[in-house]
Amino acid sequence: MALAATTSPNGAAVALKDVVVAFRMARGEPFTAVDRASLTVADGEFVAIVGPTGCGKSTLLNIAAGLLTPFAGGVDIFGAPLDGLNRQAGYLFQADALFPWKTALENVAIGLETAGVAQTEARERAHAWLTRVGLGSFGDRYPHMLSGGQRKRVGLAQVLIRDPKILLMDEPFGPLDAQTRQIMGNLLLDLWSADRKAVLFVTHDLEEAIALSDRVVIMSAGPAARIIGDWKVPLARPRDISEVKLDPAFHALHREIWHTLKAEVLKGYAQAEGA
Repeated sequence: MALAATTSPNGAAVALKDVVVAFRMARGEPFTAVDRASLTVADGEFVAIVGPTGCGKSTLLNIAAGLLTPFAGGVDIFGAPLDGLNRQAGYLFQADALFPWKTALENVAIGLETAGVAQTEARERAHAWLTRVGLGSFGDRYPHMLSGGQRKRVGLAQVLIRDPKILLMDEPFGPLDAQTRQIMGNLLLDLWSADRKAVLFVTHDLEEAIALSDRVVIMSAGPAARIIGDWKVPLARPRDISEVKLDPAFHALHREIWHTLKAEVLKGYAQAEGA
């Protein structure tokens, strides 16, 4: 294990530098959610963040997206300070972000249409993306007509059609059953391997984090959560999630990371019970 670096090379896709996130409570006292978190994601690198519930994993994603301004510290995107929304990033949330009154095809095309692409071209490209995610014949279906896994496929196409340089993913497969999560994980790896975007992936599932990523970053229990560990994943690519979990190196790394993560999860539970 190596602790996360506090500096980043110029041009890293994402560089969070000593980020502090603080809020003022209803009674006026300050609350520090994240304390001096530093993290870099190189261009083309897949980094997973794991930690106890409420430790600030999603908060770091929101900072990288430009949705939240840190109280202190800085954010660089490809070497330039982030000012406002990160327009080089696509964000896939845990909850579906599909318009229920639009078809799958229309949901995927809308990002291009709002950017000024002609409707005919946008929908042709949307159909191509639906085909890439295995839904080429489902373009005329509305979200309520799709399974959870199918809606996630539409969501992936909706984000990727805009060709973002960075993917921010907040437990995107969390609501799915185990088998569908595995299928979606393999789909994500196939799509990612085509152009190797930078990925920052938040999950509670340590096995998922190791199976997907190049690095696994662990956050401590809050408040004042910190990044306390940064492990490289020594597993060859390409990967099949079901197969890679049989690799002895997978199990060795899981044991090593879980030794640290378990202590933080127990701290989080203890704090919640004492609140």
